[in-house]
Parts: sequence; structure tokens; C-alpha cells
Amino acid sequence: MCGTETRPSGLMSTASSTTSLRESVVDYLVENGRTYHRYKEGKYHLPNDERENDREDMVHALWLLTLDDKLGLAPPCEKDAKVSRVLDIGTGTGIWAINFADEHPESEVPSVAPTQTIFSAGSNNKKVLGNDLSPIQPSDVPPNVRFEVDDLEDEWTYSQPFDYIHSRVMTSSVADWPLYLKKCYDNLKPGGYLELQELDLFPSCDDETLAKDSPLMKWADLLYRASVKFGRPYLEISTLRKAMVEAGFEDVTMSTYKWPSNSWPKDVHFKELGMWQRENMLTGLDGFSLAPLTRAHDWTPAEVSVFLIDVRKVINDRNIHAYWPIYFIVGRKPLKEEK
Repeated sequence: MCGTETRPSGLMSTASSTTSLRESVVDYLVENGRTYHRYKEGKYHLPNDERENDREDMVHALWLLTLDDKLGLAPPCEKDAKVSRVLDIGTGTGIWAINFADEHPESEVPSVAPTQTIFSAGSNNKKVLGNDLSPIQPSDVPPNVRFEVDDLEDEWTYSQPFDYIHSRVMTSSVADWPLYLKKCYDNLKPGGYLELQELDLFPSCDDETLAKDSPLMKWADLLYRASVKFGRPYLEISTLRKAMVEAGFEDVTMSTYKWPSNSWPKDVHFKELGMWQRENMLTGLDGFSLAPLTRAHDWTPAEVSVFLIDVRKVINDRNIHAYWPIYFIVGRKPLKEEK
């Protein structure tokens, strides 16, 4: 059930049930030296340990650098925007929700991650909500933010609609995108905005310096095939614009940016983006790869480690002019819906 605001009173009626629930959520799965969420085990294949959390916070800086320090392209992200209720789905470490709450103290930002927290940081009248499958968010947060552990694929039971729903890099966390977009639509106020921030799994290259049989391309293909086996396939991000229109959103826009694979560009801004993306990839490569390759392809951890040596060589090679396309897809729920 996504959204604790209307959670039945009997669900956590005793101290023992609350303790049991909390223990089950934080009893993380340890696998190949990394930890993963236990709640709804197997739905999300990135680790939730300190190494991954540090990477998530680092890549948040990369998203900010991409947009000149803006949290998104939807109108609610403007510094002077007045926003009442905001939902951050797949909040991870909660850093986006915390930043938004700091910039918009009038807002309520509840946050939900692909696996989310059923116990929250702060009181229950927060305006910025973030949810996730793992309770890895800090407890020292702005007074208008709350975090929940929940599953976005469960029924959403929020007591009030939102002005703005934000999610980032959910392409391998969602099994049914039309249903997910419908839930977002149904939980927005008329005139409210949905923003999807996504990136392609497969890198691109405009000058053929990235070979089609490159270890980096093979790596991306292995992750794609693993996502299909897991029932949450990576999709072509550009299709989400049409999907949002079909879900009923209007004024849908899609803005595309690039993250170079390293510092190969001559342009100063893109060179800086590439430096950050290289660090993101090298720091996260082990976590990106271990679960998909061992669970879906039956590789051993040693086989993964050997394979990633060649992938890292490609990422470090400044003669290979690869980049990852980044997408910001924004749509508005109509002020008046057609009957």
C-alpha cells in the first residue's frame, strides 16, 4: 500500500508489530559483499549500502550540474514557485527531497522510493514526501519532509493529491509503466505536474569511436537482458513522452542532455559533466553489475570482476567519445478533465 497517510489504524497497533515491521525492513540481504533491500526482496537490484548511498549523493550533484543547479525543469522547481505537496518516488538517500524542502519551506515533501519506509522521519503533517524500499534516509531533515518505506507497485492510498510528483531513474524499477503513470496522474491535483528524470542504459557515440562490440556495449546489453528476466525491462526513454500523453497529461515536453563518459569533450561544461559521470560509473560499476550478472546470468562474482576490468578501460579511454543521453520529461494534469 503506497502512502501511509491512510494506513489502517490496526496495521501497526502494537509495539511488537511495529518492532517486527521495522526489523524486517532493516534486515538487509547480504550478497557478494554488498547489502540489498529485504522488504519486497528482489524488486530492485542496486545495493543499499554506504558505498551506493555515497554514489547516489554524488550523482545528485551531476544532475544539478546538468541543469545549472536546478532540481528539475517542471515549474514547481523554480525558486519562487509556491508548492503545497510534493511526492518524490524512489527517493533513495532522500537528497532530492531534502534539497526541494530546503528551497520550498512552504511545501510538504513526502518521499517514496521503489522500496519505501513505513516508518517516517519527522511528524505526519509534512509537505514533502519521499518513499523507497530501503530506510536509508537521514533522520535530521527539514521539518517539512517525511520519508516512507513503501512499494510503488502497491495501491496508492494518499489522503490528499500532490502539486508535483518527481521520480528519477526508475526505468528498471517499474514493471507496468502505463499503470505507474496512471497512479501518478490520479494522485495529482488538477494542474499538477509529473516530472520523469531518466537516462539511457546504452551509451551513444556520434563519431564511431565506440565499437558496437565494445565491452561497455556488451555490459549494457547484459544488464538489459537481465532486466527483461527480472520483469522490469529498461525501455527506450523517448517512448515515455507518448506514454504520458496517453495517460492524459497535457503540454508534455521532453528535454535531452548528454553525460560524456569521461573528460574527452573540449567544451568546458561538458568536460566537467564527463569528469563527474566517469566517477559515477567507476564508483557504481560493481553495484550496477553484481546482482544482474549473478542473479540473471549465473556469473560468479569473480567472473564479474574480471569482465568489469575491460569495461573500466573503455570508460577511462578519452579516445572513445561516448555519452549517455539524459531526459527530463514533464507533463501537466489538465485543470479540467474531459468526461
